[in-house]
Amino acid sequence: MTLTDLNSEQTLLEAASVSAAWPFEEARKLVERINRTGQKTVIFETGYGPSGLPHIGTFGEVARTTMVRNAFRVLTEDKVPTKLLCFSDDMDGMRKVPDNVPNRDSLAEHLHRPLTRVPDPFGEFESFGHHNNAMLRRFLDTFGFDYEFASATEYYTSGRFDDILLRAAERYQSIMNIMLPTLGVERQGTYSCFLPISPKTGRVLYVPMKHVDGVNGAITFDDEDGSEVTLPVTGGNVKLQWKPDFGARWAALNIDFEMYGKDHQPNTIVYDSICRALGGEPPEHFVYELFLDDKGQKISKSKGNGITIDDWLKYASPESLALFMYSKPREAKKLYFDVIPRQVDDYLTFLEKFPAQPIKEKLGNPVWHIHGGHPPTVETVTDAIGHVASISFAMLLNLVAVANSDDKQVLWGFIRRYAPGVTAENHPKLDQMVGYAVAYFRDFVRPTKTYRPPTELEATALTDLAGALASHEGSTDGDALQAVIYEIGRKHFPDVSGKTKSPDGRPGVSQQWFSTLYQVLLGAERGPRFGSFAALYGVLGTQNLISKALAGVLISEQADYLAKLKQSKDF
Repeated sequence: MTLTDLNSEQTLLEAASVSAAWPFEEARKLVERINRTGQKTVIFETGYGPSGLPHIGTFGEVARTTMVRNAFRVLTEDKVPTKLLCFSDDMDGMRKVPDNVPNRDSLAEHLHRPLTRVPDPFGEFESFGHHNNAMLRRFLDTFGFDYEFASATEYYTSGRFDDILLRAAERYQSIMNIMLPTLGVERQGTYSCFLPISPKTGRVLYVPMKHVDGVNGAITFDDEDGSEVTLPVTGGNVKLQWKPDFGARWAALNIDFEMYGKDHQPNTIVYDSICRALGGEPPEHFVYELFLDDKGQKISKSKGNGITIDDWLKYASPESLALFMYSKPREAKKLYFDVIPRQVDDYLTFLEKFPAQPIKEKLGNPVWHIHGGHPPTVETVTDAIGHVASISFAMLLNLVAVANSDDKQVLWGFIRRYAPGVTAENHPKLDQMVGYAVAYFRDFVRPTKTYRPPTELEATALTDLAGALASHEGSTDGDALQAVIYEIGRKHFPDVSGKTKSPDGRPGVSQQWFSTLYQVLLGAERGPRFGSFAALYGVLGTQNLISKALAGVLISEQADYLAKLKQSKDF
């Protein structure tokens, strides 16, 4: 998209200046900031605590921050340089052994050592911290984020934080005056913003300071064996407690924007105050709600609950994950496997709408933010009668179900009959989605399917439907097939409430009819537009499906499958 949209009198800049999309709202705050400060470069930061394997929440911070960064570029016409710094707190001590790693027993002796000094339980990298950093970077690189990775260990040990650490020693009492009122009485007596690394055990020590030399930048404390030790605060000998570390990093690196979860919100005033005490200006903040697992519990890296990055990408595209991150970031959302299908189909819907939208609506469309203003072209599917059609993820899941096959080529056989010119080669995104559907159905849908027998009335209606479809054999016209389905529904399940009517004034169809189709034929509570499904699966296939349902075959096949599944798990 150029700076002037040819379909609108409004320029991109004008539309962005008033857009209600949350990334533009945040970006406008940054424009006000640089107008006030006169700074020449804007630095965005995201933080990562590598105490466990990276999870989707970590990715979400980078994705959302990138969306604000892209919005800022539009508002400044890309004339203000920006940088995204992904900062890993890998010098933190390992407080407990994570539950979701191999060789857990071997890590116990390394408790409280910096994560970059803990052996990698996977045996692949220099340390556990290096391993988790690599897992994060692998995904960020795969997705194509423009970022600079930063390691706390490298910044502390290389001297890049020396100036701010010397300033922290010099202004030690000011920092303590900020921190102490936030602590309990007992903790106040032992607290220090400095955490020395024991020269004898290599552990991160939570010990009181006997003396802080602000002139020479040194601290004195008792080591674990009781011996008195004096260390310079520079060169990686110490690190800062996490709250002072937040504010000190902002001051040291001149951070302009950082977002974090709601659990950090009560500490914002502390972070900001320490940043100011060290001579910096706190960044603009964005506080997002936390993700919840299937039980409504907060997702934790160490527990490994919820979905990992690799989990999501096994069943859906990165774009669908980015859509999940874009939508309503200030609302708590369940992040588990059952949210995936909706995200896939919503992404496709937004992408299809984008080209025809005026510029104001384009900037409010999630795909603009997901793709940095340049959404890809939609892969158009044209059916056998020349109609532009849409094949949804939900429809593919049901196609996999009735095809009773996890072979992609079997599904492609249905698709090629429905849309002869469509192939895996000229529609790679569709081919990718077919693979996702097969995997998702196998792992999540098939074990939960519950078919029920039809009632006498439903059986009569389904028999009539099979007969009515006979004259449409070979048809791929979803609208025509939907009309047949609707007429059978009107005959047997009219909407007697009068709430729905056809254009000709006749009664509409009761929802019971569509529930019958989904529950009896698909073993689900909801499903796709059934005419479109019949067009894709085929009229003859749909008739056979009805025959199997009426004969009780679908119920018995599912029972056999569940019995075998239970036997394999028991074994």
